[in-house]
Amino acid sequence: MRLILNVLWFVFGSGFLLAIAYGIAGLICFALIVTIPFGIASMRLAVYSLWPFGRTVVSRPTAGLASGTANVLWVILAGWWIALAHILTGVAQCVTVIGIPFGIANFKLVPVAFWPLGREIKDLD
Repeated sequence: MRLILNVLWFVFGSGFLLAIAYGIAGLICFALIVTIPFGIASMRLAVYSLWPFGRTVVSRPTAGLASGTANVLWVILAGWWIALAHILTGVAQCVTVIGIPFGIANFKLVPVAFWPLGREIKDLD
């Protein structure tokens, strides 16, 4: 079932477009040198947004003060816009019965888009 949902998400649920957008943002962050940690987080989001079903986001216990401080900067500059976009897209997708799993996948992307550093993506298995 996860495979079917992931394939449908990739084709119809905007997974491919999200991955491209996060990938481009990551490349821009890599080019600006100082924002390389944000680029790494953006690439992590790109991979997660490609194939979200069967995965979850967990906090990394080894994340320190620098990660928290960088997350505050991320929230101010970009995180709340991205999280709001995922919320609005999720609500729009939940309007139809067929779109409910895709809306839930968008809601799963909200916390990691809002606060990406100090988190990691784990398989549910």
